[in-house]
Amino acid sequence: MPELPEVETVRRGLARWVTGRQIDTVEVLHPRAVRRHVAGAADFAAALPGRTVTDVHRRGKYLWLALDSDDAVIGHLGMSGQMLLTDASVPPGPHLRVRFTFTDGGPELRFVDQRTFGGLSLSPGGALLPPEIAHIAPDPFDPGYDPEFVVTALRKRRTGVKRALLDQTLISGVGNIYADESLWRAKLHGARASTELTRPGARRLLGHVTDVMAEALGHGGTSFDALYVNVNGESGYFDRSLAVYGREGLPCKRCGTPIRRESFMNRSSYSCPRCQPRPRRPSP
Repeated sequence: MPELPEVETVRRGLARWVTGRQIDTVEVLHPRAVRRHVAGAADFAAALPGRTVTDVHRRGKYLWLALDSDDAVIGHLGMSGQMLLTDASVPPGPHLRVRFTFTDGGPELRFVDQRTFGGLSLSPGGALLPPEIAHIAPDPFDPGYDPEFVVTALRKRRTGVKRALLDQTLISGVGNIYADESLWRAKLHGARASTELTRPGARRLLGHVTDVMAEALGHGGTSFDALYVNVNGESGYFDRSLAVYGREGLPCKRCGTPIRRESFMNRSSYSCPRCQPRPRRPSP
């Protein structure tokens, strides 16, 4: 699933190409793509023509188009969602779910989603911050992010440190990939109890979280297949810089020990057995 660097890459592209443009038409080709808009697909399509996009924002893994009506179009990419700027002459593909055209006749905005786990919805009055996602914590790049508050909250969580990093109400935008990369840099196993972290240790870990996502953002995110692309259809290439994620059996870039893969919450965790020894007692 796209994490903060991938979603921020898409946000930046949208901000460049759709800000200041007036929506002409909206076509919903699959109702599941707007299932979170409780009034239905027809209402979603009818509410947007004539509205101008004033900015594009992000909170964690969600992004939204702020409109001149003070409303917002919230977007979540899910597993395979793509927000593409495409010339109108390009034929629609089989997974096109929602299409926006603009009064200037420029490139269309197309929401494409092969697995339809993502979606769009309209948030009345949500231009500044949609209430539907207000419960999500700020991420390290948000002006409202308070690292000392997060350090304190992290050390109070009675759970494994990786589970805490994935908790979007504590710190948003971190997913499986960047949690594993940050824990490797901090030399911590994901099952280490959060309550056992010292304040300096928690600060170091959160610093690595910020650094690894900033580096990934500089590379356009991580793309393992064609499902994650930016608004121009280009893939990110941070996967070339990954130290542990997806590298089972390959040598650790720090000590040479083969990277291990472990089951974690119906997913996989990757770590170095030598640099990140398992805790002697499991986390609560």
